Amino acid sequence: MSGDVVQVVAEITPYVTAAAGAYGIAVLVRAQDEAASATVALGRRLAQRIFGVRADGGELPDALADVVEEPDDPDTTAALRNAIRKALLADEELAADVRALLSRAPAATRTGDGSQIVTGSVIGGDSIQIGSVGGDVHFGPTARD
Repeated sequence: MSGDVVQVVAEITPYVTAAAGAYGIAVLVRAQDEAASATVALGRRLAQRIFGVRADGGELPDALADVVEEPDDPDTTAALRNAIRKALLADEELAADVRALLSRAPAATRTGDGSQIVTGSVIGGDSIQIGSVGGDVHFGPTARD
C-alpha cells in the first residue's frame, strides 16, 4: 500500500499546489468558482477532501499555508507531499476517495516528472499572460515527421 500511496501523492500534489496558488488562503473554503480551470478545480476538491473544508478565513494546515505563500518553493511542495502522504497512509477510505477523484482528472493534463505545468496565467482575447511555467516546454509549431 505504501508504494501505491507514494504514486498517488506524486500525481495529486501538482493539482493541490495549482489550487493553492490560484485560491490562496481560500483553497479550503467550500464556495465554488465556475471560472476555475479543470486542473485547479480538481486540485481544490482534492485539497478539501484531504484537509477538510474550512469556513472563510479559517486557518490552513501549515503545509498548505506554506505552499500558498511560496507556491514555487520546492521545499514547501515537498512538505505538502509529505502531509498528503501521511493523511493517505493513515486513512484507507480517504486514499480510496482520492484515487477516485484522481481517476476523473482531465485527460489532457499530465502530471509528474517532466510534465508541463503553467500557473498564474491570464487569458484575454488573443493573448495569454503566463505567470510561471515548469517542465520542458516548447512554444511554436511542432515538428512534423
